[in-house]
Amino acid sequence: MTYWTIGPIFAAGSFFGILLMLDLGRRLRRRRAAGDGGAAGMGAVEGAVFALMGLLVAFTFSGAAARFDGRRQLIVEEANDLGTAYLRLDLLPPGPRAAVQETFRRYVDTRLEAYRAIQDLGVVRAKVAEYQALQNEMWSQAVAGCQQQSPQTACAVLLLPALNAVFDIASTRAAAVRLHPPMVIYGMLSVVALACALLAGFSMGTAARRSWLHVVGFAAILALTIWVTVDLEYPRLGLIRVDDFDQLLIDVRAGMR
Repeated sequence: MTYWTIGPIFAAGSFFGILLMLDLGRRLRRRRAAGDGGAAGMGAVEGAVFALMGLLVAFTFSGAAARFDGRRQLIVEEANDLGTAYLRLDLLPPGPRAAVQETFRRYVDTRLEAYRAIQDLGVVRAKVAEYQALQNEMWSQAVAGCQQQSPQTACAVLLLPALNAVFDIASTRAAAVRLHPPMVIYGMLSVVALACALLAGFSMGTAARRSWLHVVGFAAILALTIWVTVDLEYPRLGLIRVDDFDQLLIDVRAGMR
């Protein structure tokens, strides 16, 4: 089952779960005697729970948005590092230069293929192993080429640090893919959302008739907010994506002649 099916199922489950809790809260309230004062003071409890819900939504959404922007910035940084390193390959002698350039192009192609196949973990693992092997190959070729250069100073000082930056940004992006809040936070968010729905339904139980605009609107807005927050956390799997920024890498690759 892919995220494309899990995402809508999660959103629909949240929506109908909130509707169910709203109805349950209303039924509980309707069972109470009309003059029962047992609900006195519930406003403070409801206010506290809804405030907690607001905090959870605000922190999880802002964190997801910040990580989303950070991932886009890392793509820009990698594109810059790749372009710089490829230009500095001109410091190598003609023979080693052609070999390193070919390995470099294969490396960029493999990086792009890994992100295009992000939903197939088997392919992604194979591509990760492939570009890591290409990193070692490229480094060995560059070091050997610098040793043929006389003097070696310009090559060693300019090219090797640029290659090292290319490898570092790949590791940084791999870590960013795994950077997510603990799942217990999303579990708590869902539980608090259902609790808020129960309390809201209980409060609306005093009305003789349901206000479907409020009931459906509350469920839809809350479920949509949770879904968008989760979607921001996984920007290559859902509707909110960073794929457009990959065009920067594609443009850099197209300029490698």
